[in-house]
Amino acid sequence: MAKTATAYKEKMKELSVLSLICSCFYPESRNKLVCEFEDMEVKAIDKRASGQAFEVILKPLSPVSDVAHNLPSPPKRDISLEDIEKKLEAAEDRRRYQEAQVLRALAEKREHERDVLLKAMEENSNFSKMAEEKLQLKMEQIKENREAYLAAMLERLQEKERHAAEVRRNKELREELTA
Repeated sequence: MAKTATAYKEKMKELSVLSLICSCFYPESRNKLVCEFEDMEVKAIDKRASGQAFEVILKPLSPVSDVAHNLPSPPKRDISLEDIEKKLEAAEDRRRYQEAQVLRALAEKREHERDVLLKAMEENSNFSKMAEEKLQLKMEQIKENREAYLAAMLERLQEKERHAAEVRRNKELREELTA
């Protein structure tokens, strides 16, 4: 199955782009066969609303194609212990650098949050001071109003007493005059 999938992938790479483009310009089908290879054929399916569609039919593997797909892989190069250590060291350096970047970003974020918190505390303190000053001012105004009210009441009371004293004096004078 893996060989079939690999063969399919290879043949799809070989499939001519020109034949696909031509099939778009000339939709009339000549036996609906777009392209044929030794172990695969591509047929155009009726045009869909979404665009052109194709059907890929894989033929049974021939002994020749089976041998062609079993080419030996290129020899692996020898990797020395020094190369591995260099790569590990480079990876460790990259990890440290990324870790430093993350720590730096976290520190900047923490600093920003601290600045925001300090500013909020300062604004809260300023608001509290302003509210306290307004309250003190109101209390002073109330005290002044109360004192003014008491002074006015005392003035009226003294005026009533003067009036009462005048009325008593006038009454005494009348009684002396009538007696």
